Amino acid sequence: MHNLGELERAIMDTLWSSDQALSANEVRDRLPSRDNATTTVLTVLSRLEKKGFVARDRGVRPHRYRAKLSRPEHTAALMHQVLSHEHDRDAALARFVGTVGDDGARALRRILNDLRKAKD
Repeated sequence: MHNLGELERAIMDTLWSSDQALSANEVRDRLPSRDNATTTVLTVLSRLEKKGFVARDRGVRPHRYRAKLSRPEHTAALMHQVLSHEHDRDAALARFVGTVGDDGARALRRILNDLRKAKD
């Protein structure tokens, strides 16, 4: 996974917020800052496609774009990438878990219990 620039993040947020694929014009119109030209949005969408973040529907005109992964899937992939390169994975996980607070800890326990039950 690559780090995303500010406009790339805004475009991904726009795609993640939509329940359907969007044209470049639709993406531009939904961005918080409307200072971007459609050509700029198209360029960034093309880069995101090359990086594997975005899929383009070539069967329609104008082309429509959608995120390849959901936001939670993307976040999980980033976390996995970081942890897979960590020398002391247990320490990194312990530090992370120590920062999530009580609500986060309860959610993690619930998720782990659900995963255990699913394996049984």
